[in-house]
Amino acid sequence: MTNAPQPPHAGDRLVASSAPPRPHRPARPGGPPVTVWSRAVSALAYLVRLASRLAALVVILYAVFTVFKANPANVWYQFVESFAAWLSLGLANLFQLADPRWTALVNYALAAIVWLIAGSALAGLIRRAAP
Repeated sequence: MTNAPQPPHAGDRLVASSAPPRPHRPARPGGPPVTVWSRAVSALAYLVRLASRLAALVVILYAVFTVFKANPANVWYQFVESFAAWLSLGLANLFQLADPRWTALVNYALAAIVWLIAGSALAGLIRRAAP
């Protein structure tokens, strides 16, 4: 008889080890089972966080357009401006600086920060509602 390698069979381990095989562990050891309610709450929290980030993105995009003097006749500028006016949360005229571009940057950046903080806080509160 020769010591030629044999092809693997079902149940063979690919790596030689003297340790006994580990038992299969469930995906969530000891945790509560995933329910429809917890998935719905998780999805709602995700949507709230996504919406707040999109609102912050629109507000920051308008501030960047203003700082770099984008063309107000451009369709994208008008689209972003129409949403940014509503999403500014009344903070568009909070500070009045000497340069109107700096004023827009500071005020709209503040509105974006408020959107991010409020969205994360609300998503966290929603997640706590899950059992």
